[in-house]
Amino acid sequence: MKNVNIHEAKTNLSKLLSRVELGEEIIISNRGVPIAKLVPFHSPSNRRNSLGLDRGRFVVPEDFNAPLPEEILTAFEGGEE
Repeated sequence: MKNVNIHEAKTNLSKLLSRVELGEEIIISNRGVPIAKLVPFHSPSNRRNSLGLDRGRFVVPEDFNAPLPEEILTAFEGGEE
């Protein structure tokens, strides 16, 4: 369980909420005194159970890691359009 101060919570709220969404609980403290706890609204198992639902809907092409064609590389590097 992570413990953060109010300033850190305000600064990193999006990141903290992402961690909470994955099931982590986070304590927010004011001058070292715990004042709040961020917990997932739904059980974290809901998100884990949804992993893999689209299995088989997309197949990774055999050439996935192949080098890109020269004209695409040039476009990424700010060359000819």
